[in-house]
Amino acid sequence: MLKFDDKGLIPAIIQDAGTGEVLMLGYMNNESLKRTLASGDIWFYSRSRQELWHKGETSGNFLRLKSITRDCDSDALLIGAEPTGPVCHTGNRTCFFQQLDGEDTVQ
Repeated sequence: MLKFDDKGLIPAIIQDAGTGEVLMLGYMNNESLKRTLASGDIWFYSRSRQELWHKGETSGNFLRLKSITRDCDSDALLIGAEPTGPVCHTGNRTCFFQQLDGEDTVQ
């Protein structure tokens, strides 16, 4: 049984199914997970907009589902996907492109 947090969400790490590259981190609720499994396209729950989000609906850059595994505690998902274009809203292939440097601080 998956363990959703107190807001009904579970983190979903998206990985390129072909290369293994980490593409993004999103959050899913029960409904977005159901839609993902039913459609083969990845759906998320947008915490900022507080609504379901079909990745690629506005940009055309969809994520096609290839696999889903859960971690040992069942409180996070690793999703293998085939991207149809850049994943990040900045136009980068992945959301993880900014190197942490000495000017970054933890508060």
